[in-house]
Amino acid sequence: MAEPGVETRTRSTVITARAAATFDPVGRSVAAARAFVRDTLQGWGYTDVVDDAVVLTSELVTNAVIHAGTAADVLCLRTEEGVRVEVADRYPEREVPIQGTGRSLGSPDRENGRGLLLCAALASRWGVEYSPTRKQVWFQLDLPERPVGTRSAGPVLPVDLLPVADERVRVAVVQVDRGGTVAAWNQDAEHLFGHTADQVVGKPLGDLAAWPHTPGTGTGFAEALRLSRWEGSYGLRGTDGRVIPVYASHLRVRDTDGEPSTVCLLVRDYERAVLQSPARTPVTDSGTEGRSTDPFEVFIGSPAPDDLDGLLQRTVERARDMLDGDAAFLLLATDDETELEVRATTGLPSARQRFARVPVEAAGTGRYSSARMPAVHEDLGAVPGAVPLLGGTGMRSVVTVPLKVEGRLTGSLGVAAEAPGRYSNEEALRLQFAADRIALAVESARLGELERLRRGSLSFLVEASDLLAGTLDRDQTLALMAQMTVPTLATWCAVYTIADQSSEPFLSYVLHEDEERIDGLKALLSKIPPPEPVPSPGARIWTSPGDAAHQSALRTSMRELGLGSTPLSSGIGTTLATAAAVGGETVVLPLVARNRVIGMLTLGKPSEDHFRQEILELAEDLSRRAALALDNARLYSERTAISQSLQRSLLPPGLPQVPGVEVDVIYRAAGEGNEVGGDFYDLFPIRDNAYGFAIGDVCGTGPEAAAVTGLARHALRLLAREGFSGPAVLERLNAAILDEGARSRFLTLLYGELWPQEDGSAVLKVVCAGHPLPLRLRQDGTVQPAAEPQPLLGVMEDLELYEETVTLDPGDVLLCVTDGVTERREGTRMLGDDGLAEVLTTCTGLTAGAVAARVLRAVERFAAEPASDDMAILAMRVPEPHTD
Repeated sequence: MAEPGVETRTRSTVITARAAATFDPVGRSVAAARAFVRDTLQGWGYTDVVDDAVVLTSELVTNAVIHAGTAADVLCLRTEEGVRVEVADRYPEREVPIQGTGRSLGSPDRENGRGLLLCAALASRWGVEYSPTRKQVWFQLDLPERPVGTRSAGPVLPVDLLPVADERVRVAVVQVDRGGTVAAWNQDAEHLFGHTADQVVGKPLGDLAAWPHTPGTGTGFAEALRLSRWEGSYGLRGTDGRVIPVYASHLRVRDTDGEPSTVCLLVRDYERAVLQSPARTPVTDSGTEGRSTDPFEVFIGSPAPDDLDGLLQRTVERARDMLDGDAAFLLLATDDETELEVRATTGLPSARQRFARVPVEAAGTGRYSSARMPAVHEDLGAVPGAVPLLGGTGMRSVVTVPLKVEGRLTGSLGVAAEAPGRYSNEEALRLQFAADRIALAVESARLGELERLRRGSLSFLVEASDLLAGTLDRDQTLALMAQMTVPTLATWCAVYTIADQSSEPFLSYVLHEDEERIDGLKALLSKIPPPEPVPSPGARIWTSPGDAAHQSALRTSMRELGLGSTPLSSGIGTTLATAAAVGGETVVLPLVARNRVIGMLTLGKPSEDHFRQEILELAEDLSRRAALALDNARLYSERTAISQSLQRSLLPPGLPQVPGVEVDVIYRAAGEGNEVGGDFYDLFPIRDNAYGFAIGDVCGTGPEAAAVTGLARHALRLLAREGFSGPAVLERLNAAILDEGARSRFLTLLYGELWPQEDGSAVLKVVCAGHPLPLRLRQDGTVQPAAEPQPLLGVMEDLELYEETVTLDPGDVLLCVTDGVTERREGTRMLGDDGLAEVLTTCTGLTAGAVAARVLRAVERFAAEPASDDMAILAMRVPEPHTD
């Protein structure tokens, strides 16, 4: 029996679909899990809960694959009420804090543990289930309630009052693809218009349409086909050229691949009752006799649009019709009520005006200075600029009224006409009455849209942070910044970087949603001064790109007309296209990291387009994350460059040519970004026909080990060239290491001196101080140590070292390695000295380079895992004399 308060999946829950996937314990699995959940829920049609599900899954999978370090099993279950997502890991020991027990769920600013906090905030229900081998966290997201029942109904009518239709009602079904061409044409369409499917499929439907162009109506046929819903009358031309009036109902849909199309249902215009949505009529039952329906629905119509854009568009159309205007517009107030943003227009160039912002309080004085009060402009010609939104539109008179909810300004509604003197206070009162009816519905829809945007923004920022955190490469970070903003937030983007306080901003990256515009955009931005690196937060308008593009397009047009002083270039198309691309609003956001402006993120829109305030706020959040990621990449690049430069200084610049002796070295440093580890080698001339060589291994890693490595290599060269013998060189090096005190590290070192002989042999004197013994390979294939072990350096003060003499005959090889070679492991097995000797026996007759390569290949093949220790291999071979 379940404990009280613990959610369980009951038998009555009907699972209608399921999808499962397992993700490995690596960082990239988090993004893969998000994509899996998003694709699954969108495929099921559960778009209302996608963003919440993605955010919760991201946190829970992060806990599993990153913090717990185990694989994550994700299971999506579809039910009639909503969706349930289960995330399980293989780490059952962790406790889960429970609310109400005095134990906190944790802070949302913590690196981990936020998954349960988000579940409590976003999920309808959630819970945790344990088993001996795994822990499972699940959450349930219920679908939002939708009204059910009858949308509209009419009374029973006598037969003679029913609408008249032909004996056989025909409904033409026409499907139009993204480009407006006919994709499907049914038999009823052939009967009504005479065209067969073969004749019209693949051709634009607009070629057959006779679309009414009424004054003040900005929607054309192509635009109507792109609307989510449209209903009304127009005409279609038959095979005889006559226009057949039809009544149409359009519905925008998308297929399973996400490709949009429009389904058009058409009937003869006099049979419109078959498709037409009936108007809401007054209710006259016994309880409500004589009372009309909601004034909001009287104004908007029924059914009312269920999305904000649809509601606003219906509002301006009804307001225009109510006052017999030529245009109408609706603006929504920002949260601080200082600006109004254009959200819907009719009869105006909507593409140019959408999301433009105007101040609530105008600069002038008088009755038209504030959007908080109704206003009537009898003649805009007499007051130029009084309503900037209508500039250049030909409108002469306008009436505007505020939308208010509980005394707070939420928007402004206006109707305009091309003739002056059309409106008076009476029309203002009528429009205000309508505005009061719809203000609450508009505000409710706006808040719903903001909530959806907030959830979508949260999901976007989660994915953006994940991508930015996944790289420390500067160029890749710049590319990610641009690709995340285009086309999601802007049409084009440019990133400027600042190397230091004294440097000018540098144009580092440019991206446009149309790749063919990138070169022209980059050329334009390169010709104008960069924006000022202002550290103040927020987006600021930057007019220079638009002004420069306008001037360039103007000069090009003048040359085309023969009015310019220079001949017309072949780049006129690129110039005009670039001008259109940057002709809209351009904003600059500072990239501030660690209290310093390190660059600017520039976002732009095409001609006459504007940014939404919500988009700018999201871009500001993104710029903060991107700035820190970019600065981290810069610091990492600088640190890596310094580290690699210092590391390279610890290795010899090159190997000298030794007469009569082949020498080859292979060096492999373990660890990402390392060029040098704790192992080192050297080969250098001491004096004429005498060479010193060394191979060593410093205990530990990091700066202290690197310091001992540098000390050893340079001390060996200096002391050997001063004429000291091998033991004396190592004894003085031992004293120098001990002088380092707490920074000292013990060192194993094989040091020797090499003298090539005239008879083709080579004499070596070696000292092996705690290092793996050198191995000598003879021509007959026998392998034996070439020295005796002696104490290592950096441990004892008084060392008594001695050198041993080895003669390499022609064909002999001396192999010197560090312990990364001999201590190569696979489970409990180790290569060891015997394994290395066995490999060396197979190298008879090989050159020094081939011997070193074969040893390295044997070491790599000994274990499947990458090497965890540094390796150095030094091979010296006396070649056999050539015989003719």
